[in-house]
Amino acid sequence: MCGITGFVSKINNKKEIIKAMNNRIKHRGPDAEGIFTDENVALGHRRLAIIDLNTGNQPIYNENKDIVIVFNGEIYNFVELRDELKKKGHKFETSADTEVLVHGYEEWGHNLTSKLRGMYAFALWNMKEKELYMARDEWGIKPLYYYETEKGIMFASEIKAFLDHPEFEKVFNDEILSAYLCFNSTPTEETFFKRVYRLQPGHQLIFKNSKKKIERFFKMEFQPTDKPLEELVDEIHSSLEESVKYHQIADVEVGSFLSSGIDSSYLVALAKPEHTYTVGSSNKNYDERAHAQDLAKKLGISNKSKKITKEEYIKAFPKIMYHMDEPLADPAAIALYFVSELASKDVKVVLSGEGADEFFGGYGKYLEEYSASWYMKIPYFIRHIASNIAGLFPDVWGLNFIYRRGRHLKDYNIGIGRVFRDEEARSLVKCKNQIRTKEITAPYYEEYKDSSSIIQRQVIDYYFWLVNDFLHAVDRNTMMFGLEARTPFLDKAVYEVARKLPLEAKITKETTKPALRMASKKVIPDDSYKRKKLGFPVPLREWMKEDDLYNEIKVKFESKTSSKFFKTKKILKLLEKQKNDSKALYKKVWTIYTFIVWYDEFFEEV
Repeated sequence: MCGITGFVSKINNKKEIIKAMNNRIKHRGPDAEGIFTDENVALGHRRLAIIDLNTGNQPIYNENKDIVIVFNGEIYNFVELRDELKKKGHKFETSADTEVLVHGYEEWGHNLTSKLRGMYAFALWNMKEKELYMARDEWGIKPLYYYETEKGIMFASEIKAFLDHPEFEKVFNDEILSAYLCFNSTPTEETFFKRVYRLQPGHQLIFKNSKKKIERFFKMEFQPTDKPLEELVDEIHSSLEESVKYHQIADVEVGSFLSSGIDSSYLVALAKPEHTYTVGSSNKNYDERAHAQDLAKKLGISNKSKKITKEEYIKAFPKIMYHMDEPLADPAAIALYFVSELASKDVKVVLSGEGADEFFGGYGKYLEEYSASWYMKIPYFIRHIASNIAGLFPDVWGLNFIYRRGRHLKDYNIGIGRVFRDEEARSLVKCKNQIRTKEITAPYYEEYKDSSSIIQRQVIDYYFWLVNDFLHAVDRNTMMFGLEARTPFLDKAVYEVARKLPLEAKITKETTKPALRMASKKVIPDDSYKRKKLGFPVPLREWMKEDDLYNEIKVKFESKTSSKFFKTKKILKLLEKQKNDSKALYKKVWTIYTFIVWYDEFFEEV
């Protein structure tokens, strides 16, 4: 796991610039630094040594030294690919998985990505062709951003690296602010930094002759099978056993995060790492430590835990927002900071359970396929009228159900955690020309228009919540401490099983992801397979009602930044309601607060 930077440009002082870009993301790779420059390009690398500790420093070249690469990630099938390439005559100088990419590009060209099993973001420079070839893994585990200039293109693992390039113009993109309030993260390819784009999962970018071409090499496809449930359960278990073994390949120790739910419990029961890590709070409703410690004890492994306090949570928040690059208002994202810090004291690699809910049908809202079936029998025009009426009232439980179920899925669903409705978000924001959430999700609904509503939900949750929220938080929080996170559920073999699951293997009237729960029972020695997902929660709702945090948020809501973007009276009124009412308004307040804190880190002039 590492950090990469680079640019194609005729600019002078390439070495000084690329070194400054590297230094900005030094936390991603504290073990070593590598730089390559020629008249056309500069490539930078910060290394976190995991495999081939002695000879795996980057950049890495081919035999002729005319192809060079910088790489962030892990290729789990690199041994098989190396053997295949050796038989074709390629000569290897290292034992690192990175070198497979160089020779793989020589052999397969832009079809290289179809051969890979792993997580990756890489940039390869072909000196003869003067071609920059970049790719991001199909799951979106590893980040990759790019920014075009009049003279060329620059890229990096984190946006902040661009701040040290003289051709980068730091301009705020205000057209996605209301959409952010709805999603709680940045939902578009273009970020809050104008002209900075994230390369989407399963895409590759070729920059040649001053022209950019983006190609898609992977699309999620679902083909439900009629296999017996017992057979599917066995296939799930076999694929995860194999994936966990691949994800433990390393020349350093591999630990694991451990919450109280099925996903991390299943991985830990399969991997049996020596060390596991958990965080919680003094509020028992939000504390998973006892469950995690009990499971670890039954498995005969170690579990270290930490209690997160309100004071340290708030103190760390601005620093975390800086490392996020983009505003991310998921409270659990901050908890990940503390569990990553805890794990980094012992290990350099941890397993994490992201992807299970999206692959196997793990979210509670999916159960509406059954629980709402009676309501869906009412003629649509009646439900739609009721929905329009419900839409006139505050977004509360009950009315929200009527609002949603009187609309087509594509007209309201943006995923599992919508914070604001569009109309309310736009009413709070001063900026004009705001993109609507429906415009953002529309291409995905169009692409999967012939799929079931469950599959459509999975796709939306995958791309807009797993990638932009959960995986983003995991990457930034772990890399902040030079820690590599691996996600065994996000694996080709696991996907091949998951994409064939019929509806009854994903949800029943009683529970979510029943097939995965049945598979996990083969190795989990307690009732973790029954528990609902928590995922390192914190009692933020309760903390925000206390005077110190309430006053901290109020100061931000009355600040210059706030008045620049928001209608101050309205958001202060929302804050007061959150403090005095029992309604769940805390996420709305927190999403606004998060944006202000983030903006001040990057754009507020000192």
